[in-house]
Amino acid sequence: MTNTALSIRDVRAAVGSTDILKGVDLEVPFGEFHAIMGPNGSGKSTLCHVLTGKRDYQVEGSAELGGVELLDKPVSDRARLGLMQAFQYPVEVAGVGLQEFLEEIADEQAIPENELEARLEAAAAEFDMQPFLDRAVNVDLSGGEKKRSEIFQMAVLAPKVAVLDEIDSGLDIDAVREVAEAVEAMRSPEMAVVMITHYSRILRYLTPDRIHVMMDGRIVESGGPELADELEDGGYEALRQRLGIEPSAGAPREKAASEYFTDTPFDI
Repeated sequence: MTNTALSIRDVRAAVGSTDILKGVDLEVPFGEFHAIMGPNGSGKSTLCHVLTGKRDYQVEGSAELGGVELLDKPVSDRARLGLMQAFQYPVEVAGVGLQEFLEEIADEQAIPENELEARLEAAAAEFDMQPFLDRAVNVDLSGGEKKRSEIFQMAVLAPKVAVLDEIDSGLDIDAVREVAEAVEAMRSPEMAVVMITHYSRILRYLTPDRIHVMMDGRIVESGGPELADELEDGGYEALRQRLGIEPSAGAPREKAASEYFTDTPFDI
């Protein structure tokens, strides 16, 4: 089995005549945690949507999970292959208990009952989710509790690739730390994690193996955790100047990462 969990090659996406992704290349090995950062409108969330099968885009290129092509498959098949997303705004599912929800998914994925019970017990203790198992999914939960529940679900279902879309959005400092700790607890050698974020602050509590910066629909720079420090100090404009990248016409002013260090939710 290849050690590459997610392989993205020259992925392009457009809505009508508007190009959003303009050739994204990315490889994430099993066991690694990669963060994708970038200014507003750079294509980060579009990349997430393309991977998980949102239908709004005309898509070209290739994205493979464990060597199997994703982009030609419906959402349900992508999930069966081991792709799972934690949402920026988790949906409330009234009338369906969290444990019941996970049992239904585990049955679909042919996870043996005794194995599921062991996973539930271990993850509920790890993430302090025992009081929520009989409650409706995400109903009457705080923002931080919803995000922690999303990570708990991933820990139980053990996808091959976990995509975390702005999981720190709208959280206060304490909740960001709690969610970051949950992500660290979820990591395993059999899972690759891709986190899309505006905020450098969550990286105070996480140690990604790689950080990638997107601008104008492409990944323009990759590096280690020190890249987040560079963005915090100088912002995306300083990185543009270092790389010699001209801003797109009409692009908004790009903020330094330190400007996102606020407890006020940032509306994408």
